[in-house]
Amino acid sequence: MSRPRTISFQGVLGAYSHQACAEAFPDHLPLPCNTFEGAVAAVKEGRADLVMLPVENSTYGRVADIHHLLPDSGLHIRAEHFLRVHINLLGVKGAKLDDVRVAMSHTVLLGQCRAFLRSHGIERRAGPDTAGSAEIVAKQGDPAIAALASELAGEIYGLEVLARHIEDQSNNTTRFLAMAPEAGRIPPGEQPADTITSFVFRVRNIPAALYKAMGGFATNGVNMVKLESYMVNGHFTATQFYAEVEGHPDEPPVARALDELGYFTTRLQILGVYPAHPYRKEQKLELEE
Repeated sequence: MSRPRTISFQGVLGAYSHQACAEAFPDHLPLPCNTFEGAVAAVKEGRADLVMLPVENSTYGRVADIHHLLPDSGLHIRAEHFLRVHINLLGVKGAKLDDVRVAMSHTVLLGQCRAFLRSHGIERRAGPDTAGSAEIVAKQGDPAIAALASELAGEIYGLEVLARHIEDQSNNTTRFLAMAPEAGRIPPGEQPADTITSFVFRVRNIPAALYKAMGGFATNGVNMVKLESYMVNGHFTATQFYAEVEGHPDEPPVARALDELGYFTTRLQILGVYPAHPYRKEQKLELEE
């Protein structure tokens, strides 16, 4: 009997990463792990088929340590998913909003609901994480203590939604990457923007190396949608870049740009070629309006 398809994530059941797994891969069983490294290891050891990793948030920027983990994971990006982060105040059964004196959650979420908590005179209390806080609130059974978490967490731990979508930023969104041991084999899309190619590179130690390395993308009309730098092994002089472009490596403009990039780098590693999520087009339309 074959093992059911499984997707690992960092956190406990009910975490926003779990919600991203449920939305993007509803046919996969969730496998919670204590750390990002543990979630990646679950795939490499064959206990999971995919891992879902958060890489950046529209309010707080990139997720620490993930960019260091991606190149050395031995995995390939197969898909991306954008999760609209709705924060809810969850209380024990029978509790009312007026009963709540303390809200528990991860420090990041506590900072994203300042206006609501201040207006209702609710004290903030740091918990282990979002879903973990929901679990603690459920076990304590105190109507004066509530959790800030997803509705999924409320369903799992038997809590009621006392206030829905209370986040300060109405566009709070987290981007996730789903990774697997094998690279995806997708054909080029009808438009370059239909496909995302992610890669890391290190430039040679010569004057204007980064400028020259990026020139090929400009001259070939390839749209670079992300370029981030980070230190390697704590050395100020060793910098690695994470980049994403619209288009497929088999398309001549992208192929030429990557070929030119190779002349000015000591390392070039493609991490994944995958379909662009519909959220990207939605954002472009919003900006054009």
